[in-house]
Formats: sequence, C-alpha cells, structure tokens
Amino acid sequence: MSNGDDPNTTLLKKRHVRYLMHYLTILPAQLSSHDPTRLTIAFFTINGMDILDSLVSLENKKKKEMVEWVYRLQVLPDDGESKGQWKHCGFQGSSTLIFPENEPRCSKQYACSHIAMTYTGLAILLMLGDDLSRVHRAAVIEGVRALQQEDGSFCSTLSGSENDMRFVYCAACICYILNDWSGMDIEKTVQFIKNSISYDCGIGQGPENESHGGSTFCAVAALSLMGCLESALTEKQLKGLRRWAIARQIDGFQGRPDKQVDTCYSFWVGATLKLLGVYHFVDYESNRNYILSTQDAISGGFSKWWDTRADPLHTCLGLGGLSLMSEKDLLAIHPALNITMRAYKHLEDIQQHWECK
Repeated sequence: MSNGDDPNTTLLKKRHVRYLMHYLTILPAQLSSHDPTRLTIAFFTINGMDILDSLVSLENKKKKEMVEWVYRLQVLPDDGESKGQWKHCGFQGSSTLIFPENEPRCSKQYACSHIAMTYTGLAILLMLGDDLSRVHRAAVIEGVRALQQEDGSFCSTLSGSENDMRFVYCAACICYILNDWSGMDIEKTVQFIKNSISYDCGIGQGPENESHGGSTFCAVAALSLMGCLESALTEKQLKGLRRWAIARQIDGFQGRPDKQVDTCYSFWVGATLKLLGVYHFVDYESNRNYILSTQDAISGGFSKWWDTRADPLHTCLGLGGLSLMSEKDLLAIHPALNITMRAYKHLEDIQQHWECK
C-alpha cells in the first residue's frame, strides 16, 4: 500500500483486481462446497473486475478460454428432440455436472439447467464481449417457460427446488437479455410480485414472507425489466416501497429492519432506490465509509462486515454499491441487470443485430 492510501478513505483498486484474479485461476478450498454453482462465483468475479475496468487487462486467450468454459455448460437439445422436449435447456453451474457423451447418463434430471446459472452465464458472456451467437435462444426460453409455476413464480431447476422471487428475477433477466418474453406469463408474474408485498410495503420472497432487501430488489428489478414498474404498482405502493427502502440505510444498508448492515445491501437496496428514482436521498458519505471499512487492505476484496473474510459476492456488490455513487475509476452499472453499462451497451448492439436479421 503506497504512502497516503488510507484503507478507510481510499478504494484500493489494484488489490481488489489481484484478489479477483485469483478466483479466475482456482477455486479456493473454503468454497469447494460451492462447486455446483461455480458459474455464479465466476459471475461475481468477472463482474467485479468489469466494474473495476480491469477486464481489458486480460489476455484475449484467457477471455476466449472463459467463454468456451461457459458455453461448455450450456445444456442443448438432444438430437431429434422437439421443441416441447427442451424443458431441460439452459446453463448448468459447473462442469462437474456434465456427463461424458460416451457414457449413459445416470438420470436425465441431472442433465438440466438452473435458472440462476443461465442468467449468470449469459451475463458473463456479455461482459467478455461474446455475441451470444452460440446460445440456443429458443431452447433457453423454453427452459425458462418450463420453470414457471401456476402462481407466477419460478423454480430454479426441473430436478426440483423452492420457488421464490430470486428466480423470478433470473427469469426476467434471461427474457430481457434474449429479447424474448414468451418464456414468461408476465401477468401471472406481476401478480405474484404484488401478492408478495408485505404489510410494511417491502417485498418478501413470496406471499406472507418477511420483507427483505434482496427480494425487494429482485421484484423491483424484474418489474423494471418488464417495463411495468410504474404501471403495475399503485402510487401508494410505490411511496411505501420507497420509504421502506430508504429506511434501510443506517450508515451502510441493512437487509431487514433491526438487522446489522451488510456490504451487499449497498447494491441490493441501493439499486432498488435507483430504479425507484430516489437514490438522491442516500447519504453517500456514510454509505461509502461503511463499504470501505469492509475492504481487506492487505489481500484485497470486500467482506459483509469489517471483521469477516472477503468473498467474491461481497467484493462485486461492494464495488457495485460504490459504482451507484459514481465512485472515481469505476464503471457505471446497470441497476436492474447488475452488469456494467459497457456490457449493457454491448447487449443493445447484439439485440439490434438480431432485429435486423
């Protein structure tokens, strides 16, 4: 650390780049249990590096290797399968789950996509500059459609899971990125979100669940991506939602009332406030000071609290929280898709190309 770089007031950019680079080469032992969701770890790592404007420093060979790895995780239709049989298509979370082609599969249910891995896989490809030309868009959308439940929510995978607001958000991101909303019954999804508004005007993971900063972000961002944030909710609901989200700032942000602040909510709640058009009510200085208090001044990275170990999720979301406040030397972030505006503009170019074909 150079002279004058106070870790409590200075973003130690080079140390964060070094920290994230480590996760592009090896999955540390303490995260080995998360191998089935390795794609999400890659998402937070690559997104963090993009916010730091550091992906440009990666060799093209390394970027190509990462793109190829992501495409290897795509679950494609089997030969001879009709569209109605594409329910398993999308992206898996790890190459550990891939069955060798020359061996019979133990069970078809394990060769299926996961909705969060599909969203993060597509986002990674965008961040790395890929044109999505090898994404089987129709099959991915069919895979999303198969996961929607009767109440409008989504499960994560055909092999069985809970259904809640996290996966509603992932479904909305996928449909938005691929510019195809046929994978979602929007009316049902909007009703599920409205049914999940709690008595205090925050939004839970589902109906009658406690309001939470993460699920509130997922709901608000999904409505924004669907283009109906203002029309789906009443003015009373919007005012209450804004009030609930603003009240989550202590110095940093908490996810629920009477809970400890946590670095990640500087993005989850901050992005919610940005989408609701009231981010200017945030106390920038207090929020920034809290985020910087959780950075590791020696090894790099951010943690949820100042006295805990850094991890890729809190590093990415801490940087995202700083980006929302236009921190110097960080790229601007798209508050609904949780990718940089550079990656978002790349997506716009791709979508324009699709429309011209």
